[in-house]
Amino acid sequence: MAQRSDPFERLLRAAADEGVFPGAVWAVGDPRTTVSAGAVGLLDPARPGEPMRPDTLFDVASLTKILSVWAVTGTLVDAGKLDLTVPLGSFWPEAAGRPLAGATAHHLLTHTAGLPLRANLRHLYGSDPQDVRDGVLSEPLRHRPGAAVAYTDRAALILGYLAEHLTRTPLARIAEDRVWAPLAMSDTRYGPLPAAARRRCAPTEYDDVTGTHLKGTVHDFSARLLGGACGIAGVFTTAADVGRFLRHLLVPVPGTFSAEWTAASLRVHTGGLTPPRGLFWHPAPGTQPADGVWSHFGFTGTGLWVSQARGRWAVLLTNRLRLTRDPGPLARVRDVFRSLAFP
Repeated sequence: MAQRSDPFERLLRAAADEGVFPGAVWAVGDPRTTVSAGAVGLLDPARPGEPMRPDTLFDVASLTKILSVWAVTGTLVDAGKLDLTVPLGSFWPEAAGRPLAGATAHHLLTHTAGLPLRANLRHLYGSDPQDVRDGVLSEPLRHRPGAAVAYTDRAALILGYLAEHLTRTPLARIAEDRVWAPLAMSDTRYGPLPAAARRRCAPTEYDDVTGTHLKGTVHDFSARLLGGACGIAGVFTTAADVGRFLRHLLVPVPGTFSAEWTAASLRVHTGGLTPPRGLFWHPAPGTQPADGVWSHFGFTGTGLWVSQARGRWAVLLTNRLRLTRDPGPLARVRDVFRSLAFP
């Protein structure tokens, strides 16, 4: 645990005391070591005797897009199995003849494909996974690919489908074999979590169906509809495992996505369009692309940052959704956290 003099500990303990989140776990490091790490607050405010622990498992929501889809896509590009610039309809039968046919994987990774902004899967397509897949791939585009930047969960969902097509393997297995196992991320997996793991999992939002706060079951409704594992969300992990992942972006480990993939992803690919985007990564709020600090966030209260130029990485995992859907207070804490991690 960090000492009381640690500025990260002071910031996050104050935020927990103010009700920004029940608790948080953080880690900040460089290519060689972790320079600050710890846990503050409670796992669940309904259980005041149970503190947040450094090995707490979190539903990391949209960090799934980085830890699973982006990383898996990198392995496919590295292996020569995916050319980001080729229209999807020219090599993927499911995309051929559909509105998405002229878009590329590059468009998906930069959120410029023109996809609908909201997932809204069950309302539009029902609950059968194949019907959802067919509906998502058949949906009309909002604009021609490359015309505008607009973040949408559907980009990661479709890239997950594409990875499954190219490998003939479920996304959860691809991520485990190609990314998490090589990086020794032993606590990282798609849910639902088994009973033993649920005990150290941070709860999220109240679920009307079960009458309890979700714990070990993914919060994101689209991911739950699809069995808990998809490109949008579903991954559970710890701060230590995310640290292993981020350190690989600074000092590559053989056997998974390459340094070339990382370097290509952490630069602007959207030209003069705004907001600027890399490949799934975006410049950290409060910074400019030239500052070289890249980030991604998750709705449940999670975030990660990396800078190759500064040789630093940082992860902040909270379960703010256990208390509130208001993103503002946590966004302010994240800005201060990032400024401390990347001075």
